Amino acid sequence: RNIALASLSGSEPQAPRIESGIAELDRVTGGGFVRGSAILIGGDPGIGKSTLLLQTAAALARTGEKVVYVSGEDATAQVRLRAERLGLAGAPVALAETSVEDILATLAGEKPALVVIDSIQTLWTAAAESAPGTVTQVRACAHAMIRYAKQSGATVVLVGHVTKDGQIAG
Repeated sequence: RNIALASLSGSEPQAPRIESGIAELDRVTGGGFVRGSAILIGGDPGIGKSTLLLQTAAALARTGEKVVYVSGEDATAQVRLRAERLGLAGAPVALAETSVEDILATLAGEKPALVVIDSIQTLWTAAAESAPGTVTQVRACAHAMIRYAKQSGATVVLVGHVTKDGQIAG
């Protein structure tokens, strides 16, 4: 199909953003999450990526935004316990799943404003014949989630673990 080209000259209103309610995160993202964008948050295991994003998901859910927190790392019960410990119980919707196809089918019915994928290394797709966490799987899953963000207008936050070498795993 022929795709219309967009000129980058001229003035355009600011992209609509979703403020997280966490001042420093909003500052780092340029004023909040841009709808239809994908953001990669990387860091060492245990540094607080999941905690920060669960707090963000809860803050957005309390403002009325629909949020889905997909945990490939932890069971739903573990996410619930973390939320309760942080005083956030009941705010975001959690899904413990690793199949990209199942996640996308679920998101189609939910239509969230924000989707957190924790972590991209745990996801797998039937479109790639390799083990979860391999470069092929991580790339295919990330590509599917980025395509979902652009098509749906949801913001997708991908969590990526950092290896001992300081590189994003996969």
